[in-house]
Amino acid sequence: MESFGENIKKLREALEGAEAVVVGAGSGLSTAAGFVYDGERFYEHFADFAQKYGFRDMYSGGFYPFESPEEFWAYWSRYIFINRYMDPPKPVYEKVLELVRGKDYFILTTNVDHCFQKAGADKDRLFYTQGDYGLFQCSEPCHDATYDNEAVIRAMVERQRDMRAPTELLPKCPRCGKPMTVNLRADDKFVEDAGWHAAAERYGAFLRAHQGRAVLFWELGVGFNTPGIIKYPFWRMTAENPRAVYACLNRSKAFAPEPIARRAICINGDVGEIVTRLCAGGR
Repeated sequence: MESFGENIKKLREALEGAEAVVVGAGSGLSTAAGFVYDGERFYEHFADFAQKYGFRDMYSGGFYPFESPEEFWAYWSRYIFINRYMDPPKPVYEKVLELVRGKDYFILTTNVDHCFQKAGADKDRLFYTQGDYGLFQCSEPCHDATYDNEAVIRAMVERQRDMRAPTELLPKCPRCGKPMTVNLRADDKFVEDAGWHAAAERYGAFLRAHQGRAVLFWELGVGFNTPGIIKYPFWRMTAENPRAVYACLNRSKAFAPEPIARRAICINGDVGEIVTRLCAGGR
């Protein structure tokens, strides 16, 4: 087994030698950037909800059946604001983009926090498959459009009182009048709008254009919650292309199956620290 330092060097060389890089980003990348959902960051923004309901992390509140739509949106407006419209504390996303700058790259991500866009990624090289905290959709849904929510989310955060958003700000579908919800893939009501389908087409075209070429499939902070989106396809495409390399960065579960093990670089550790070392030339 190669040492940590040797693997860092191998990944740096793989990045430099790749004709194309396909980045697959999961929640571990945002965690490395400081978007954590518990601890001090949770209590800073949700102390009142923690006191009333005993929540200890943001996810718990996200699934709670609140007493009213006003309370629901008081919680969710804060949740969306800090995880979508605030910048992450650490510049990890910027460093990932620094490493692929000048390369022919594409980014596939299950994250819904818009961090790649805020870091300056080319939106035409990005496919966020699971939705976006920054978009509303009809809860029915009665149609397949999504709507930017920044203005109303900021207003709900600023104007809420006693853990209740103003009733007049509660989002309603402009077509059927039913409540709006956040464009997140949670069930079969997730809206894949025109932008989603265009991004899927661009991703497919990118993969087809680079078949058989020296491609680095670079996985960052991807777990096993939804392995069929990034992890398993990356393994399959690496196996099918003898010139491809697979790299996996994960805090503790970096792994590659035996058929591609000789063309795999698996590094366990803090993703942010690994990316920082890669930016420093692998030192």
